[in-house]
Amino acid sequence: MGIIERIKEIEAEMARTQKNKATEYHLGQLKAKIAKLRTQLLEPPKGSSGGGEGFEVTKFGHGRVALIGFPSVGKSTLLTMLTGTHSEAASYEFTTLTCIPGIVHYNDTKIQLLDLPGIIEGASEGKGRGRQVIAVAKSSDIVLMVLDASKSEGHRQILTKELEAVGLRLNKRPPHVYFKRKKTGGISFNSTLPLTHVDEKLCYQILHEYKIHNAEVLFREDATVDDFIDVIEGNRKYIKCVYVYNKIDVIGIDDVGNLARQRNSVVISCNLKLNLDRLLAKMWEEMGLVRVYTKPQGQQPDFSDPVVLSTDRGGCTVEDFCNHIHRSLVKDVKYVLVWGISSRHYPQNCGLSHGLRDEDVVQIVKKKEKEDGGGRGRFKSHSTAPSRISDREKKAPLKN
Repeated sequence: MGIIERIKEIEAEMARTQKNKATEYHLGQLKAKIAKLRTQLLEPPKGSSGGGEGFEVTKFGHGRVALIGFPSVGKSTLLTMLTGTHSEAASYEFTTLTCIPGIVHYNDTKIQLLDLPGIIEGASEGKGRGRQVIAVAKSSDIVLMVLDASKSEGHRQILTKELEAVGLRLNKRPPHVYFKRKKTGGISFNSTLPLTHVDEKLCYQILHEYKIHNAEVLFREDATVDDFIDVIEGNRKYIKCVYVYNKIDVIGIDDVGNLARQRNSVVISCNLKLNLDRLLAKMWEEMGLVRVYTKPQGQQPDFSDPVVLSTDRGGCTVEDFCNHIHRSLVKDVKYVLVWGISSRHYPQNCGLSHGLRDEDVVQIVKKKEKEDGGGRGRFKSHSTAPSRISDREKKAPLKN
């Protein structure tokens, strides 16, 4: 029996099992088995050099955004309108067969937008080019899920299920659960608050399913069984997602209002070019990019070419800003002057741990280099000797 057949058999058993207090341990073990099988499904075959044929797209710009959706929902048209890059668009499905990149110039930044082939139900099992599409989505900063506003809401649920089956968690944060494997000592289980979804016995059974018999587990929140399995797997990608409803010109105004009020949703029409500016603003907000402008000492700030930072790509502190310019700059920093939203007064003298905000201006003051060659007289002023004998160290006698 193959891996896919075993997954479907376990899913059928879970559907038959009634959910109550007596069966929660059995359901927890079944969920752990499915998670292990899906991890094996994504691994490359033994003896192969890699994971197979993929999309060769080099990362470019200050951020990467992936367009994911069913075939013929307007992804190629949206890419062409936002970037100017031509992507083949037609009235039939599967027009796009490979990954087509484009660059969005927005707020003095360059954002890479990827038009991916449409995925279908069963993409997580390898149907179509689902695995390649999902692999590119994992390397992106955010995902734009393009949906047809005239179709049913089930499309969004199907896509979310396919992405979660391969370890993509949309609009979620990592659970506050500490887990560490040990060599000896058994399983140590603790929690800082009452747990309603899991208990010590259920955690033991899930860990034994993974053949883990020595570990430390600490729950800092009331996590579910799925959250605990995600922590054990350790390969989950938590990514932000914006739901883009296209073709709003073919539905009623009441339906448009209901879709627009949903969380993390934007309604647009590529045919009539409606609300594209709101989509760019939402995309910028979710990416959380921080533009920092440099100011040379005694000169005006340079507002032409900002240094772009983000929490997902390194961090947004002064130290991250220095490392972005050059790795050796941190050792020479004496202090930093900051103008902008993050400073309490203008300018503020800040250290390396100060967090920067969007459109801040930063001036770096470096340490002065010490002059070599000693001081005046016959005694050296700079010496590597201890201080108690450095003043008694004489220079070599002068030559006549």
